[in-house]
Amino acid sequence: MQYLSRRAFVKRSACAAGAGLILPSWLRNRSDLAIGFQTWVVREPLNKDFPGTLAKMAGYGYETLEMCSPAGYAKYGFGALHEMPVADLRSGITDAGMTCLSCHFTPQELETDLAASIEFAHAFGLEQMVVSSPGIRADADMKAWEKAVDKINEWGATVTESGLTFAYHNHNFEFEKVNGRLIYDILLQGLDPSVVKMQFQVWAIIDGYKAADYFRAHEGRYISAHLSDWSGKDEEQVPIGSGTVDWKDFFEAGKIGGLQNVYVEMGEQTLAPSAAYLQGLRAG
Repeated sequence: MQYLSRRAFVKRSACAAGAGLILPSWLRNRSDLAIGFQTWVVREPLNKDFPGTLAKMAGYGYETLEMCSPAGYAKYGFGALHEMPVADLRSGITDAGMTCLSCHFTPQELETDLAASIEFAHAFGLEQMVVSSPGIRADADMKAWEKAVDKINEWGATVTESGLTFAYHNHNFEFEKVNGRLIYDILLQGLDPSVVKMQFQVWAIIDGYKAADYFRAHEGRYISAHLSDWSGKDEEQVPIGSGTVDWKDFFEAGKIGGLQNVYVEMGEQTLAPSAAYLQGLRAG
């Protein structure tokens, strides 16, 4: 992996931040982000009743969703969606009054046939492709992480060339260390911000890492985030706004980080109250 010099990193970050200003008109006001959810958390009802589940989520107040690639996630609960024509998937979302600009893709499907994933993204009307993991073991050594970073940069360059934005989604294992270095720091240094944006998993809060801190430290680097809230006890998730996360600070810092999309990703019982809180915060 080629590590970036400080000068190169600052230059690339500035370019990426500038590029992030070219947004669809409805996203230019970052204090008025669409309220979204990640489809992973409702994959079972979504596959049983696609239009009914979308209507239910819209009724809660959700305006946008982030899909999981039906092809890459077919064996993880998205089999029924994989069998649907792309046009039907797209029209089903539109009919529910929602949009879908972003989708998760597995590293395995990107490695196997990146062109097919890009083709799906364009046909589905996406603007953003997000790789859902590094594709290596959580306890991988430094060499494996360096190879993963190089591969993600390659995917990002190809996706960017196709006219789409590419991003990396973290989990909590990136906040562990390898050879005395925080894995997430390795990713931030090694991933090229001109072709790979970041999607922050707010659940890192349970390990003491706040999204707002990263947004402020890396201007324009973050395109989206997965939202969850923590009670402060064990690994107990609670609806957005009823836990330990300072959401006003999160969204204020998100303006610096470049935040364009947010997606609630918690259990079904939290989805309605989370949407209600976000609506109130936005109106606020």
